[in-house]
Amino acid sequence: MTNQNHISSIEIERKFLVTSNVFKDQAYTHTPITQGFLSTNKKRTVRVRLKGEQGYLTIKGKSSANGLSRFEWEKKISKDEAKQLLKLCKKGIIDKIRYEIKVENHIFEVDEFLGDNTGLVLAEVELKFEDESFPKPDWLGKEVTGNPKYYNSQLSKQPYKNWKL
Repeated sequence: MTNQNHISSIEIERKFLVTSNVFKDQAYTHTPITQGFLSTNKKRTVRVRLKGEQGYLTIKGKSSANGLSRFEWEKKISKDEAKQLLKLCKKGIIDKIRYEIKVENHIFEVDEFLGDNTGLVLAEVELKFEDESFPKPDWLGKEVTGNPKYYNSQLSKQPYKNWKL
């Protein structure tokens, strides 16, 4: 179901660690993102995001058993609405810079985390179906799809700076 106010669909994506900063030279855009969570329940998360000058309210359902897919509903909201809702979010606001890199027919979104998650860099690629093949650039490292500790909702509670590496 799609209209100009919101989008809902099944999101299929794979997530990877990033091994170098080479992706920055390949990016066609980079955007600051601030996001917080109104709910981090395992069955659903409710996220508020300020991406550049645009606000978003997103509800994500529980991930599939393999971690590849889940329901996502997203609605654009104003920058001011996003700023107000961010004040209501749970502790652990996430700041990051999102880089977008086109590799063949796929767009990789690479998030360079800031603040309490500085040092963590993750790449995601959205797919049309779960077993779709896609190019793997040299800077793509270990796959972490389905590992809950890499979910943004978990990074807000257990930031990277507290991990014992």
